[in-house]
Amino acid sequence: MIVQSAKDDQTHLVMTMDQHTSFAAQLARCFGNEQFESVSPREQMLYVIRHHDAGWRLLDDLVLRDNNTGLPYNLGQTPFGEIIKTSQLSPDFNGETHPYCELISSMHSLGLYNGRYGMSDKVLLDILGDDNRELADTVLLKEKSRQVLLKNQLIKDSETAGWIEEKNLLQNYKQLQFFDTLALYFNCSSEESRSNISFSHVPESGVKDVTVNLRPIGLNRYQLRPYPFNESCIELFFCGRYMSPTKDEDSLRKIWQATPVERQNILLMAT
Repeated sequence: MIVQSAKDDQTHLVMTMDQHTSFAAQLARCFGNEQFESVSPREQMLYVIRHHDAGWRLLDDLVLRDNNTGLPYNLGQTPFGEIIKTSQLSPDFNGETHPYCELISSMHSLGLYNGRYGMSDKVLLDILGDDNRELADTVLLKEKSRQVLLKNQLIKDSETAGWIEEKNLLQNYKQLQFFDTLALYFNCSSEESRSNISFSHVPESGVKDVTVNLRPIGLNRYQLRPYPFNESCIELFFCGRYMSPTKDEDSLRKIWQATPVERQNILLMAT
C-alpha cells in the first residue's frame, strides 16, 4: 500500500497499489499531443499501465500492520520478502492478457532494482543486505530470462515484431515510468507538502526525451512544462481511505473494512 504523508502525522490517506495504478492509467489515457506521442500499442500499453503493480493485490488484501506506525505498511517499508514476490506476480498477471504486457511489466519489475535502466540514480540492489540481495538476484535472473523468451515470441509475429525494436520498447518503458512516478508524486505526498519537481527521460518520441517540470500553483492545481497531455487542463482523481494509527492488526483490518473510500482531486494545467 501507499501511506500518504499528513500534516498532523495522524490521519493519512492510505491507498492500495490497485488505486495507485488506476490513477497512473488516467494519466496515460490523457497523454499525447503535437509534441508528445501517445502510448502505442494503445490497448496493450493502457492495460499494463493499469495493472503494472497487480502483484500487490493479494498482499494489500492482508492489510498488514507496521508496528512502527500503527498503519498499513507503506510501500518501501513492506518486508522485503513480501515485496520481491510482487516482482514476479505482476508480470505473471499481465502475461494472462498479452505477452507484450508481460514484457513491459517485467521490465518495470527489473527496473525498480537496477535504477530504471539507467534513468535513476537510485539502485535498490546496491543497498540491499546480503540475504535480500541473494533473494533479489535469484528473482531478477528469472525476469531477465522471461524477457528473452518473450522477445523471441514477439519477434516471430509480424504485428508485434516492431514493438520490441529498442527505440519503441524503451519509449513504452519510459512512458510507464513517467506515469508511475507522477502518480507516486501525488499519492505519496499531501497537498501541503508537494513542491516543484522534475521528471527526466519523458519520451516525446522513440528518439527524443525531455524533462517535464511540475510546479504547484495552489488549490490543487499543478502546472507542467513542457505540457504532455491532450487537453490544456485535465481534472483527475485518486482514491484511498483516511486512516489513523491503530493498536493492533485485528483492529486495523476492521477499521480498514469499515472506512469509506474517498477521493482527492487534482488539476493539471499547461498555463
